[in-house]
Amino acid sequence: MRRALSLALLAVALALPGAGGAQAGELTIAAAADLKFAMDRIVRDFRARHAGDTVQVVYGSSGNLHAQLRAGAPYDLFFSADINYPRELAQAGLAAGEVTPYATGRIVLWSARRDAGRLSLAALADPTLGRIAIANPKHAPYGKRAEEALRASGLWQAIEPRLVYGENIAQTAQFVETGNAEVGIIALSLAVSPPLAARGGYFLIPDTLHAPLEQGFIITRRAAANPLARQFAAYVQEAPARAVLRRYGFVLPGDPAAALNRARSINCGPC
Repeated sequence: MRRALSLALLAVALALPGAGGAQAGELTIAAAADLKFAMDRIVRDFRARHAGDTVQVVYGSSGNLHAQLRAGAPYDLFFSADINYPRELAQAGLAAGEVTPYATGRIVLWSARRDAGRLSLAALADPTLGRIAIANPKHAPYGKRAEEALRASGLWQAIEPRLVYGENIAQTAQFVETGNAEVGIIALSLAVSPPLAARGGYFLIPDTLHAPLEQGFIITRRAAANPLARQFAAYVQEAPARAVLRRYGFVLPGDPAAALNRARSINCGPC
C-alpha cells in the first residue's frame, strides 16, 4: 500500500505545472523595422535550438518603440536602428545591463518601377519623378538619415513638397512597392530582401552624406531575470546570426571598416 501511495503521489507531482523538467520560456522582442527579414530568420534559427519556448517579435520605428518602453510596454529586448534610444533607456534605469552595438545600417534609393541602380540623389530633383517616400524623421532613424542626406545634397527644399512619410522604414518601402511613391529612400536591408530584390536594383547613398546608422540593443529591466532573454542576446552575437545580418547588408562590430563601403555605388554622380 505504501508503494502504491508513493506512485500515486509521484503521478500527481509530475502533473503539476513545471514538474519533471524546465518550464517553457517566453520572450517578446521589440525590433526596428529595418530588421524585419533578418530578425525573422534569426528568430527561426533560435527557435530550432529552443523547442517549446515562445519568441515573438514586434516591429516598428525605433522612436515609437522607445516611447512604448518608457511607458511600460512589456518587451524583453529592444533592437534599435539608432543606438541612442537604448542608451537613453539604460540611463533611465530601464535596462538590465549595458547597451550592445549589433550593426551599422545603410540607406539606398529604391523603386519598384525604375532601375534605381541607374539613379542618383540628383535625379530626385526632376519633378516628373513624382512622389518620393522616406520614413518619418521625427521618430524613424532611417528617415532622419534620409533627411540629412537630402539636405547635405542641397535637395531638401526642392523635393520636400513631393515627400510622403512612412510610419517606419518598412511602411516606406511598402509605399514604393505599391506605387504610392515612385521612388523611396529605404534601408539596404530591405532592398536586398527577396521580395524587393526581385523588383529591381538600388543606389547606395554615400554614408558621407549622413551620420552613421549605428544600431544597438538592450535587455530590458523587465527581463532581468529571464534566462531566455540572455540566451537570445548571446545568440545574436554568434556566427550564424552575424552571418544573417551580413547577408542583409549590415556591417557588424568587429568587421573591417572597409566593409562599410563594400556595396558603394561606383559612380555617385552629382549626389
